[in-house]
Amino acid sequence: MAPTSNGSHRAAASRCLAGCAACIAATLLPRLADAQASPFLTGATALQQNILTWLTPIAIILVMVLGAMAMANRMSWGWCIGAIMGIAIAFGAPQIVAWVRGMFGV
Repeated sequence: MAPTSNGSHRAAASRCLAGCAACIAATLLPRLADAQASPFLTGATALQQNILTWLTPIAIILVMVLGAMAMANRMSWGWCIGAIMGIAIAFGAPQIVAWVRGMFGV
C-alpha cells in the first residue's frame, strides 16, 4: 500500500461522515413529516368523539324503546331493522371509512 498524506485521510473521513449524515437525514425526514398533525384531522377526530359520546346513551335508549314496542306488538319491523342498521353505521363509521380508503388505495 502506498503511503498517503494526512490530508487525504481527513478528506476520506469527512466524505464518509457526510455520507452517514445524509443517510441518517434521509431516514429521519419522513418521520418528521409524519409527526405533523393536520388541524382538520384533529378537529374531525374531536367531532367524531363528541358525536359518539352523545350517541351512546341515545342508542341505548332507542334499543330499550324498540324492545318495549316489540313486546307490546306496536312496531313495524322495518323501523327496527333501520334503527339497528343506523346504530351499526354510526358506531362502525371509522372501520367503514378505513375499509373504503383501503379499497381505493387512499
